[in-house]
Amino acid sequence: MLDVVILAGGYGKRLWPITLNTAKPLLPVCGKPVIEYIVEKLDEVECLRSIIISTNLRFEDDFKRWAEKYGDERIKIIVEESRSEEEKLGAVKALSRLSTQLEHDALVVAGDNLFTGSLRPLIEKYSGRPVIAIYDVGDAELAKLYGVVKIDDETRIIDLVEKPERPSSTLVSTGIYIFPMQVLYMVGEYLGVGGGGDRLGDFIQWLHKKIPVYGYLLDGDWWDVGDIESYKRAVESLSRRRALTHVRRTVRKPDQGHKNSERSGD
Repeated sequence: MLDVVILAGGYGKRLWPITLNTAKPLLPVCGKPVIEYIVEKLDEVECLRSIIISTNLRFEDDFKRWAEKYGDERIKIIVEESRSEEEKLGAVKALSRLSTQLEHDALVVAGDNLFTGSLRPLIEKYSGRPVIAIYDVGDAELAKLYGVVKIDDETRIIDLVEKPERPSSTLVSTGIYIFPMQVLYMVGEYLGVGGGGDRLGDFIQWLHKKIPVYGYLLDGDWWDVGDIESYKRAVESLSRRRALTHVRRTVRKPDQGHKNSERSGD
């Protein structure tokens, strides 16, 4: 069994002004909020016990309204005491605070993720050692925007650098992790030695030097809704996918019975 934590406590500063009154995970994409795409992917997995959404006081009511409408009894909203960018805990501190409330190893997902691949293979790969989902963006310039990952032949993480000037690869961290309880306890240790409270990538950079951390290459498409341009790309890409799917479903093969009737009249 796994508990799920969706980190949604940020204020989307790089997306202002569209996130001044709407949390990033609640931004609409093709008729539904980003977080709904995430939860639908979770619905494909059977071993998930609970879904905790960690948010802030400013957007608490919005998430509660969404959760009530969505109607999944596993969803629980936990609220940190912040109302502004300056007061927020950050992803690492939020996870440290939540770790005491978890009863199982945790699937941790950044709430601004959009992806089309299944989480099942990632969970199947999990064997009690920390694993992170990685994605090949295929472009060194684009990789500069993310946490860039290097792996060895056994997919073990050997380096992770947040937003490097010269990326060593085009593999990036997607903000999707599975952490055993041991690692959840180590978050406090990391903060205790001066680790930053905001970026989980920095925590992974510290962690992989302590214990083995492995990567799993996420299939399908992936977008980080981090700024206005990436949000637009995600909306455009998913809109095209939906249109293409609709066309494929509506295009029918020629009526075989009609062909046969024509032949019988020849």
